[in-house]
Amino acid sequence: MPYRDFRHFLDTLRQHGELVDIDRPISLIHDVAKALTKSSSRQGPALLFKQNGTEFPLAAGIFSTRSKALLAFEATEENIFEKVLFGLDHPIAPIQFSGDAPCHEVVLTGDAIDITRFPVPTYSPKDGGPFITPAIVVSKDPETGIPDIGHYRFQVLGKDRLGLFAQGFHRLGKNITKAKRLGVTLQGAMLIGTDPLLAYACQVQASDTTDDWEVAGGLRGEPVQLVRCKTIDLEVPANCEVVIEFEVDVLHTALEGPLGEYTGYYTPASEKPTARITAITHRRNPYFQGLVTGKPVTENHILKQIPFEASTWRTLNSQFPTVEKVSINCSGGVQYYMVIAMQPRFAGEARQVIMAAMTSNVRPKWVIVVEPDIDVHNPTEVEWAMSFRVRPNRDVLVIDDIPAGPLDPSVEGSGPPSTRLSSAIGIDATRPVGEPFAEVADVPGWRDFDLPEIDR
Repeated sequence: MPYRDFRHFLDTLRQHGELVDIDRPISLIHDVAKALTKSSSRQGPALLFKQNGTEFPLAAGIFSTRSKALLAFEATEENIFEKVLFGLDHPIAPIQFSGDAPCHEVVLTGDAIDITRFPVPTYSPKDGGPFITPAIVVSKDPETGIPDIGHYRFQVLGKDRLGLFAQGFHRLGKNITKAKRLGVTLQGAMLIGTDPLLAYACQVQASDTTDDWEVAGGLRGEPVQLVRCKTIDLEVPANCEVVIEFEVDVLHTALEGPLGEYTGYYTPASEKPTARITAITHRRNPYFQGLVTGKPVTENHILKQIPFEASTWRTLNSQFPTVEKVSINCSGGVQYYMVIAMQPRFAGEARQVIMAAMTSNVRPKWVIVVEPDIDVHNPTEVEWAMSFRVRPNRDVLVIDDIPAGPLDPSVEGSGPPSTRLSSAIGIDATRPVGEPFAEVADVPGWRDFDLPEIDR
């Protein structure tokens, strides 16, 4: 059975020693980030900051390790990939929640709105201020009405005003652009504290025609229960801890940033649209949530990895059936460095896979294709294939003038993200099809060899 809500998942983390209470005062300015970084560096637990200077507890580090991801999916390393793919292939439509929704137990509108009452940390020393980083944003395509959920950052600028950053090629950015062209105001809702699989559903790479509630339902194995918002025309999960309803104000811009981002570098401050909060609704005694981002590996990298790899494999395998595995590693921000295992059926097919990967919304900078005998998650094996199966003048290709990956600090240009171009490298580290090649010297059967002296 899927998790009922955020509290159910917190209980599970605690039962497995994956959640620790911090019962002493701790500052929201940088100290929360220090604590989270220290814990995650040791593959440690999530933290619940009970004395953070506000009336609400702050739960953070919820997605900081692979072990927590497996708990969220109720899976093991052996079946996680298949479980995610099954969910993606069997979407389930949402249903309406009946009765009084827990997320509407407290409704704040008008002068009662004050986002500064909630524990919003400042993560990196040069951040422009406190940022809401774990929020799931709900919006709808202004033309088709198709709902989207995704993670986007918001800077707290005032009691009812937030700085908003959405890349133009992400669905929220596209929805904002469409609304502006149509002369309508885009509405959105930020979800804080949800069933964990909603957060993983946000990371799935899918088309703009995908109803993300159906994706989330497939991953959960049962439908998401939705309730209508109080001040905007959107529906949100009924069991959220906190819902922040807002309207995007493209005419009211403000300086947003800097922020230490998933690349491990600060993104500079710039003028961006703002969000005007129209209501805050929450459960009684709600939990707020934090998520540290910055130099890999941090919580958002772990959060992205499983859905990114599964959905990218699904897309590539549908076109190239011998693609067996995909690794989009954390050190590359789960974005810029991709390794694909496949058995080429004909000369040049590995190059086709490389170019297909480069055209995906992930926008990797490095794409390496190896054969299935190479473990894509083992850097030593990948480097071995690159060292001895690659002739650089034949097997390395550089593609120029393609859309730059999001927030890449190496990309030149001061214009808007939509104008920035970059290049990408593809490496075919497979052996030539139909040509003789040296035989691998390996020791067969060593994994199953009985050696009681060390098998303890």
